[in-house]
Amino acid sequence: MTQFLPILILFLLFAFNIPVGYCLLAAGLSYFVFLSPGMPMDMILQSLVAQSQSFTMLAIPLFVTAGVVMSYGGIAGAIMDFAEVLIGHRVGGLAQVNILTSTFMGGCSGSGNADTAFNAKIIVPEMEKRGYTKGFSAAVTTCSSCITPIIPPGICLIIYATAANQSIGDMFMAGYLPGLLIAAALMVVTDFISKRRGLKPSRDKRATGREVLAQLGRSIWALLLPLGIIMGLRLGVFTPTECGAFCIMFSAVVGALIYKKLKWSMVPKILVESAVTTACIMFILAGANMFARYLTLENIPQTLATAIMNFTDSPVVFLLIVNIFLILLGMFMDSAAALIILPPLLVPIATKLGIDPIHFGIIMCLNDTIGGASPPFGILLFTCVSIIKVKVSEYIREGWPLLLTLLACLLLITYVPGISLGLLRLFGS
Repeated sequence: MTQFLPILILFLLFAFNIPVGYCLLAAGLSYFVFLSPGMPMDMILQSLVAQSQSFTMLAIPLFVTAGVVMSYGGIAGAIMDFAEVLIGHRVGGLAQVNILTSTFMGGCSGSGNADTAFNAKIIVPEMEKRGYTKGFSAAVTTCSSCITPIIPPGICLIIYATAANQSIGDMFMAGYLPGLLIAAALMVVTDFISKRRGLKPSRDKRATGREVLAQLGRSIWALLLPLGIIMGLRLGVFTPTECGAFCIMFSAVVGALIYKKLKWSMVPKILVESAVTTACIMFILAGANMFARYLTLENIPQTLATAIMNFTDSPVVFLLIVNIFLILLGMFMDSAAALIILPPLLVPIATKLGIDPIHFGIIMCLNDTIGGASPPFGILLFTCVSIIKVKVSEYIREGWPLLLTLLACLLLITYVPGISLGLLRLFGS
């Protein structure tokens, strides 16, 4: 039973409201120092540094920096303005813009963490000025960020495809409809909540066709960024990490030369904001990586996967158990770690039960993402509340309808394979 002591330590530290990064590090270190003392301390510390220096993880600071450059250079504003023209006339207009921006940004950042940080820094302050509570703003931002990893080029789609030996192109194609379904569902529920709270639209009336075209002309350079990223990745021009560097360069050129809002005097502020935000996120991910190493060394995920297989041979029951298991796991582990460890264990079981591995991949990615947005331990949740400075209890109180909406979408996507596989069947694998 001592192998579960780090999990108990983690829960106790969370109960005392210790920051999540410290909780994860303390729980992980308790295992390596006291329960598995054979590993030298310098190797443990080197593993933390190695995590932050990996080529894949470099995508996070690059996309965070890209988001800050977009903000200062007017690109993020152009995307928001276009989203506002399309949906700002609805009740709770800025909350709807938040969700729609996350959908547009799916092709830009590809990372739920990066999108959470982006919207928390850019849209939430304006929401607060217009009367939205911090808890509701945090809930909309975090839950809508679950869209980003599912819409290509989501990093989790790439990691799963690699770990499960599946086609990245097929995973990309399978992600579009689930992402759009989640966006539509969140917008419907947000509209209902906004009406009950009397939240006003951000526009007095619906935009005319001429106004939409005019804003499209002003925002076209910003909207070309997602298209450029998708085409670049699909054609093999650059990797997701190189894509982050491309976003920074593109945003800087467009912000300075086209929108003419980016100035040399802004560079120090951009670097400081990017460094601080990146440090917070990477510190949490480093702690999550150490805790994931403990789980892996103790074979806890493998043991649970074996128990699932021994429990049932029904695809329906298997998928329900996997959903519960992965959401709970997503609260503790970074989605990248979970998607590296579990596909080799679960995909053969799913295939044996007649479940398409591409469909199963969307389920896994969505589960891990929703787990990251779920209280009390989700990584996306803590990224958002640390930036907005809001209590987790307030997030839970204001965000439970949106979290239930995510779970409803998850069940629908799980048991209606056509949502994930529809475009693949239409256009061919």
